[in-house]
Amino acid sequence: MSATGWQPRGPIGRAVHEFEETAIAVILALMAGVTFVNVVLRYGFADGLIWGQEVVLILFAWLVMFGVSYGVKVTAHLGVDAVTNLLPPAVRRIVALIAAFCCIAYAALLLKGAWDFYANFANLPQTTGRVIPTGLQEMRIQDFRGYTPTVYVPIPEWSRGVLEGWLLIDGDEPFEKLPRAIPYLIVPLGAALLLFRFVQATIAILRGERDGLIVSHEAEDAVAEIQAGER
Repeated sequence: MSATGWQPRGPIGRAVHEFEETAIAVILALMAGVTFVNVVLRYGFADGLIWGQEVVLILFAWLVMFGVSYGVKVTAHLGVDAVTNLLPPAVRRIVALIAAFCCIAYAALLLKGAWDFYANFANLPQTTGRVIPTGLQEMRIQDFRGYTPTVYVPIPEWSRGVLEGWLLIDGDEPFEKLPRAIPYLIVPLGAALLLFRFVQATIAILRGERDGLIVSHEAEDAVAEIQAGER
């Protein structure tokens, strides 16, 4: 079965698929909506949303991170298969599995680094171990990093109690802007989704449901369709 025809199995795979597609659609809609409102305000009323550009940048970062893992699912990532296509099918499958396991190792390392980066903004412990996580650091009161704000994005009042209870340290002033722990959440989340997709794709290759990880020659398929239509 070709990679593009492959569909995720099981409730977890389907749930992640729905989550990614819904998140991508919502992010695109929000980006378009905020940008449209800002343009109308700027050119129609000489005003604007001071936080609009920062929100769009945050949403774009979320879109990219979701797109990385979703691209693995739909084989949208580019790759060079000029050599592997010359190999016999059995050898090609072995090479695809070696590449898949390398990608899993990469995604696992990325997830560790992503968590350790995010922990600085979320009052969470970093992992121990230089390469392989061996546990979580024991945090003392002086290790809590506290509140790091965004530049312009206001904090929604309905979320203030939860966020201040999570990130506010005794003696700190109430939040004025949205904590960076919220937009930066996509860093470990995106890395976890990427690892999940690589594991999922590797299992599919082992089962013979996918040919590999890379793009499935959409340009060649499109040309073939056009030629078939002209006949």
